Amino acid sequence: MKESWSSVDTLETNFRPLVVIELAKGTKEETIEWFTKRIVDKKTNGGAQLLIKPLVTENGGENIYLVGASHLRLLLGAENVGLVKECNDNSMRAFTYSSRKTFKDFAVRRLLTNGILVQIFPLHDREELKKLRHTWYGQVKIGYQPLDEIRCYFGETIALYFGFLEYFTFALIPMAVIGIPYYVFAWEDYDKYVMFATFNLLWSTVILEVWKRICAVMTYRWGTLLMKRQFEEPRPGFHGVLGINPVTGREEPVYSSIKRQLRIYLVSVPFVCLCLYFSLYVMMIYFDLEQWALDYHEENKSNFSSLMLYVPSIIYAVVIEIMNRIYRYAAEFLTSWENHRLESSYQNHLILKVLVFNFLNCFASLFYIAFVLFDMKLLRQSLATLLITSQILNQFAESLLPYWLQKRYMKKMKERMHSLKMDTDLSLVEQVNSEKEMGTYFGTFDDYLELFLQFGYVSLFSCVYPLAAVFAVLNNITEIYSDALKMCRVYKRPFAEPTANIGVWQLAFETMSVISVVTNCILIGMSPQVNALFPDSKMDLILTVALVEHLLLAIKFVMAFVIPDKPRDIQIKLAKLEFESLEALKQQQMKLAAESLKE
Repeated sequence: MKESWSSVDTLETNFRPLVVIELAKGTKEETIEWFTKRIVDKKTNGGAQLLIKPLVTENGGENIYLVGASHLRLLLGAENVGLVKECNDNSMRAFTYSSRKTFKDFAVRRLLTNGILVQIFPLHDREELKKLRHTWYGQVKIGYQPLDEIRCYFGETIALYFGFLEYFTFALIPMAVIGIPYYVFAWEDYDKYVMFATFNLLWSTVILEVWKRICAVMTYRWGTLLMKRQFEEPRPGFHGVLGINPVTGREEPVYSSIKRQLRIYLVSVPFVCLCLYFSLYVMMIYFDLEQWALDYHEENKSNFSSLMLYVPSIIYAVVIEIMNRIYRYAAEFLTSWENHRLESSYQNHLILKVLVFNFLNCFASLFYIAFVLFDMKLLRQSLATLLITSQILNQFAESLLPYWLQKRYMKKMKERMHSLKMDTDLSLVEQVNSEKEMGTYFGTFDDYLELFLQFGYVSLFSCVYPLAAVFAVLNNITEIYSDALKMCRVYKRPFAEPTANIGVWQLAFETMSVISVVTNCILIGMSPQVNALFPDSKMDLILTVALVEHLLLAIKFVMAFVIPDKPRDIQIKLAKLEFESLEALKQQQMKLAAESLKE
């Protein structure tokens, strides 16, 4: 028999704090009373039926509350959200509290609470975090990441990002291995890049198809491959006049889609186009600086003038990173102003804005150098400078600087702990006070964006700079450790988000792969070897390159169709589960029909 939420007493003694809620200062008592009542009330009364306690501090006056739940309630919550887990017979089934003993382990789903608050975040489990840090980045070793442990602590979305980062790093190794001797023995010989570009075409296609299969295996093991898409509630920032939702019948804000479309096409699109124009204008300034540096070198011919040749590229790389970050804030503001009802719609519009600008801002100069100036030496120099500079800046801005600031804050906080003698054994109050000052992790958006741009640098033009894959591998190895460090030491613990794949980023990487096919085909067509085959007619060369490019794209799409997204054993298990679900539904219908005949 399925156990209901109402059978669980709200006054359980085994309170375990899981989530911290900080309300705004000066919040009215009736608001706090209403808010806490919504948390502890039974599900039938519209509450969450959880446990809540105020955090008692020495100075008092802080509206900080701890929300928790007993082990029993967490199990019932897993059943309530339809969590899918692995049974003892290695099959995946929906978790129920009554059949909990047939399952191998349990997982905690995120707690959703709406209210007037400053921040809400889960507390770190210090013992589990200590174990995870040791196995994850506590020792320098060559091996796989503890993805299952990362998933249990941070959730599937973050674990899947680290899984993709690890896979992408391994996938870059063949390119790096081929690129090193290619760089050593054919440094100035641009006639040799045809074979490397051809390998690049196959590599960029195969790795994305293989990732789909690896992703399916991981998410099936984690139980999220089978999770049904839940009905989306309005996002917190959505506003409008109160109306009735025709689907749910509930009262909620309603906003005209026509007004939203007008905001998108009359404001957002022109703004994005203006930013793209400004990016191209900055690019032309960069080329003026390149010409100035070249003229200066021609006049002086010194070691200093040789170094000055790299200065414009370094300055341009720094400007690109600054422009990307400023534009990101503007894109977030515009997308929020467009007032999208669903979080998925908000994210899709934000990703589209950011990807379009970042692609043009980062790669426009490389396309201009390759296909307008036809300067392979400058292309190699610019690619190397942009790639290495962006990697150094990202490592500093995303991990090293936040870690230094957090460590500085923790040092000051520990100096104020006059009542404690041990630095490591912090009280609950000190833990809450320290974690609420930590930075907030806003998701994997920036992490995937960094890998997306890196994939573009490697797949589009690496044939003229074979060491691009080598630097990408080295960066990703340090990225794994720095990202692990910031997740465990710099940021608050984020709420776990279940997911079955990397979402729209899969499409983004595949689009980049298609562009790389076109780019590398044109580079091959520009090579002296291929030009020598068509000495009399350039039109025949263009038609041949276009034909080869279309054939390669056709092969790419055929490979994507032929290679299954899920391994055969996973497909069989999914089909078996669907068959069992249909049989169970039939039996339930037959049982209901029999009961109705008896009546």
